[in-house]
Amino acid sequence: MKKLLLATAAAALTTGAAGAEDIKLGILLGFTGPLETLAPDMAAGANLAISEVNDSGLFLDGTTVSSVNGDTGCIDAGLAVASAERLITSDKVSGIVGGMCSGETTASLQNAAIPNGMVMISPSATSPALSTVEDNGLFFRTSPSDARQGQVMADILMDRGINEVAVTYTNNDYGKGLADSFQAAYEAAGGKVTLNAAHEDGKADYSAEVGALASAGGDVLVVAGYVDQGGAGIINGALDTGAFDTFMFPDGMVSDSLEANFGDMVEGSFGQHPGNDSEGGTKFTELGTAAGFSPTNAFSPESYDAAALILLAMQAAGSTDPQVYKDKVMDVANAPGEPILPGELAKALEILQGGGDVDFIGASAVELIGPGESAGNYREIEFKDGKMSTVGYR
Repeated sequence: MKKLLLATAAAALTTGAAGAEDIKLGILLGFTGPLETLAPDMAAGANLAISEVNDSGLFLDGTTVSSVNGDTGCIDAGLAVASAERLITSDKVSGIVGGMCSGETTASLQNAAIPNGMVMISPSATSPALSTVEDNGLFFRTSPSDARQGQVMADILMDRGINEVAVTYTNNDYGKGLADSFQAAYEAAGGKVTLNAAHEDGKADYSAEVGALASAGGDVLVVAGYVDQGGAGIINGALDTGAFDTFMFPDGMVSDSLEANFGDMVEGSFGQHPGNDSEGGTKFTELGTAAGFSPTNAFSPESYDAAALILLAMQAAGSTDPQVYKDKVMDVANAPGEPILPGELAKALEILQGGGDVDFIGASAVELIGPGESAGNYREIEFKDGKMSTVGYR
């Protein structure tokens, strides 16, 4: 009889384990390409949210979540679409954190996610053009549009008394969108852009581009590029020739590798990337540091928030079907509801399970507006004594 009871108990456990669903989230980032040094910490941020949900045991009656990576190359639309299709059709993901860069995000959204009815929440695609994409309610982003960043850049420069700059931008949707947004805001504030010129990534020599920028002049060179690609080449060329010694770095340039490679050479240079000094940001920094990654690296907080929003929306909808839970993303991201910070996903899941409301603040002070994008907060940085220091938030 004892053996029979044990066998029955074991069978019950086995049946329970088999009945528990295991879903997958895709993490679609540029693990190779011009922002490859940012991708690991972004993925770690998303996985931190997944681990927190799994550890709670409260997600959809014991459903567990695992992640599957897909590489976009950041600027490779073909690779991005192929990776997104593989995540959706072969890996059977229930949602995607990504893409990473604006052009490949647009491509994978239009050619893979929308045709397959898949939710995507990008932590870092910032092109203003994404605000008006017909997305069937499937696309969101936890980073603000570059329409907002352009205004912040203009404000920072004018506050510093800098009235004349040259601009170089990576020749894609991200670079051009940001450069145009910035120029409009800066000139409206009374500043002058001496030259607004594109550069191509992947070149060995940027002397021609630097020469044109130097001839145009300006007190500061704005480098709207990628820190692991052409942006770095432009900086090297400008420093080697003495064309510029002070730079403004938008979000695609701000990372630990910028400090490691140029810290001592760009003293007094400055810039910004999405960030905030909220309680949630502080909590995420603590959790990320304890987990062994760099939580202050650009877009890592936004990646945590993207993954968390997908999972909380599923809990609110009682479904892992993107066509069902897509309608809950804005609800869990905004008031009314119990404010939820990093480390409090278990509390959020319990509230939602009971039919209550949550207001996910997250690591980046999430507040989704308009077409499902972040209202936007920025961390302002400056290089002092070779180190990238925080000087304020906007």
